[in-house]
Order: sequence, then structure tokens, then C-alpha cells
Amino acid sequence: MIGRLRESKELQDVIDSGRSEFVVVYGRRRVGKTYLIRNYFNNQFTFYSTGLANDELAVQLANFNTALKLHKAYKQTEDATNWMEAFTNLTKILAASKAPIKTIFIDELPWMDTKNSDLITAIDFFWNKWASARSDIKFIVCGSSASWMLNKLLKNTKGLYNRITNKIKLQPFTLSETKAYLQKLHCKYDNYQVVQLYMALGGIPYYLNYIKPTESAAQNINRLFFSEAAKLKDEYDQLFASMFKNYKQHLNVVNTLAVKKKGLYKNEIVKYAKISDGGTLSNTLKELEASDFIKKYNTPGKILRNARYQLTDNFTLFYNNFLYKTTDHNYWLNAINTPQYYAWAGNAFEIVCLQHETQIKKALGISGIQTNTYTWGNDKAQVDLVLDRNDNVINLVEIKFSIHEFTISKEYEKKLQQKIAAYMLAHPSKKAVWLVMLTTYSLATVRNAALVHNSLTMDVLFE
Repeated sequence: MIGRLRESKELQDVIDSGRSEFVVVYGRRRVGKTYLIRNYFNNQFTFYSTGLANDELAVQLANFNTALKLHKAYKQTEDATNWMEAFTNLTKILAASKAPIKTIFIDELPWMDTKNSDLITAIDFFWNKWASARSDIKFIVCGSSASWMLNKLLKNTKGLYNRITNKIKLQPFTLSETKAYLQKLHCKYDNYQVVQLYMALGGIPYYLNYIKPTESAAQNINRLFFSEAAKLKDEYDQLFASMFKNYKQHLNVVNTLAVKKKGLYKNEIVKYAKISDGGTLSNTLKELEASDFIKKYNTPGKILRNARYQLTDNFTLFYNNFLYKTTDHNYWLNAINTPQYYAWAGNAFEIVCLQHETQIKKALGISGIQTNTYTWGNDKAQVDLVLDRNDNVINLVEIKFSIHEFTISKEYEKKLQQKIAAYMLAHPSKKAVWLVMLTTYSLATVRNAALVHNSLTMDVLFE
């Protein structure tokens, strides 16, 4: 298995705990939740079932009943007609099992919760009245519907309140994990090509699995998004429809943020998306953040409830930039080196760097220092990444994407000096302000060496 070291350790801790465990695994669609669970347990479950997309209660129950019948301890003569009966039958086969640890894996649990199904009531009964009183039950549930997993399980205020013993949020691969995965697929790409793929696909294993080692990064992107049989052309709407109930508002917010590259405050989202402020919007933003589509920044001088929200999902950003604009089956191959390409690439590389804050801090030797991280901008200047450190230093990180070494011209040097001055004027502080350049390749000779405190390349993002 590529990566997933932290998650694997958490699963092992669940197995070794000596008590019954209720584990919730959630995360963005296509991120590999089912693959992680199945492979870690080698598909050896005391009981396994999965929800079925867009099917009614009778079909969901029939599928669950079929899974029950596969167990050798099943002795019922009549199928369960509701979830309470179904989970009662599950307790019977588990009680009869002689396995020292009984592992139950229910995949895509949200799909089982059809209208008026009383699924949560049945799970409440199963866990609180039976499983939690034992020491040998490992109950693992998984789902891509972020709103359901958050509201029905993780933030449940009724019988399941505070009953989840472990939650695992599965996140996309890092660049390092992505490179390792691509190597497993026999792709011989340098870091620059891996970054290009990551800017369009992100670290989503399902998307990366379509990469062909005989094609360049640009050829792969063109085939997956723009060719006549493009596999990811219709993924966008399906992605949001499968993850969020009433997903139209989620799409509205995402599409609005896609236009505003540096993000928006909540009141600005209300204005540009033409939606009302209130609890529904707050929940939408929380669900998008929990699913790694957006990132929330608390910037100095702003109250917490007026944080900035930025779209940071690579696939979503790429789709919004290009898929609505063309029917050319070779569009991407012809778009390379155009102004539109570089405008997107500059922003996309910034997002990749923001996703690898841990690696940047490690490269700067400040991993152990508490840091407030955010983007910043006003009508005079923009800073790609601010690392406001607890050791009285502020790093302003200037991120530049290029296909060669990056040259700081006389004009650009002046722009950088103005940017530093604008930030210091907006945020007066006694902290030292140091400029960090983060480029794809190294810097060419710096005219004013004192201006740049640190120079990093994309290679540090792979650490």
C-alpha cells in the first residue's frame, strides 16, 4: 500500500485496543477509503455490506439480507423488512461467531439511509444496547457523503452523541505519495511532470490510476479531460451529487470561489454567489472544508467568523478553468505555453504549495515552531503564503511557476520590495519579515541577495 502510514497505525490501534470500537472513515470521493479498509484487513471481515447508490429501502435491505445469508451462522427463515430487524439479525450472527475479534465493515453507509428508513435508530440500538458492552467488536463504517457522515454520525446529538471511538479522515496523496504511486504504475516521470499531473488531478488515487506510463503528463491530461472518450469529463457533477445532499448550493459556492483565485470572505461569497447568509451556508462551507475542497484562513485583523475561504481542490480548479470552454479533443496539447495555461499554472502551483505547508516548514527548518498560516492580499499587493511564526519571524513566501530557472529582474525586485512594504504597513509588527522564494526550478542570480532570505524549489515539496 502506498502511503497511508498514519491511517494504518490508527487501524492497528483499533484492533489492539482490547475494547469494542466504532470507527468512522470519511473523506472526499475517489480518495481510496474502501481500498484502505479492504487492503488493511485483507478482505477478512466477519461481516461486510455496502450501500447501493440511489436505490430504495427495499433494495438496500435485500442487499443487506443477502450479505447476512453468506455468514455460516445465519439461521433466519424470513428476511428483515426494516433496519431494526436487519441489525438484530446481525447481532445474532456476531454472537454466534467464534472469532476472537469480530470486524464489521459497512461501506457507503449514507446510501443505505433512504427517506424515513430509521437506519440511525437501528445503528444506535446495535451499538449502544449490544456492541459497546462487549470487547470484541470492531465496527467500521465508511462513506463519501460528507454532509451525512458529519451530521448523522460525527455531530450526532442524540443516541450516538460521543459514541464514535475513532474517526479517520482520509486525505489525498501528497506529492511524495503520488510519485511513489506513479512509480508503481511504471511511470518514469521527473518531479516537474509529477507536479503538472498533480496540479490537474490532485493526489486522488482513482484519477491517478488512469495515467498511462507511455504518455507524457500533457498527453495524459488531454486524454482524461478532452479526448472524445475522456474518462473524467463527466466526473464533476457526479462528484458533488454523490457527496452532498442538496449539492446545488455546494456547486454554486465552489464555482464562485473558482473565479476568485485568492479566496473570499463569507460576506463576499453571499454577494457573488447570490445566496443568503445563515446556517445553510455555514454548513455548506463546513462540509466543503471537511471534504478538502476549500481551505479556511483566519487572517490577522479579521474576526474568526469572517475568515477567508479559498478553493484548493486541484481537480475542481482545473475543471472550472478549462472544461466549460472547449470541445477541442486536443485542447490541452495546443494550450501548452499559452497565456491562459500560464495563468492557470501559476495559481495551480500556488495551491499545490499550500497543500504542502508541512514540507515547506521542514525545508525552512521550522517544523516544530507554531505557525499561523494564511494567504494575504489587498488592493495594493498579494502574498501567496504567509507563515507567521511564534519565534518572532514572519515568512512571506512568493511562489512562482516556470519551466526554467526563475530570474528576478530589476522590475520584479521592485515589485517584491513593494509587496513586503504593503504587508508590513497592513500588519505592523515587531517581528522580522523575511522573503522566501519558492520556484519550480532554482533561482537565477539574485540582483539583491539581501532581499531573498531563503530560496526553495519544488523538490522540497516531495520530502
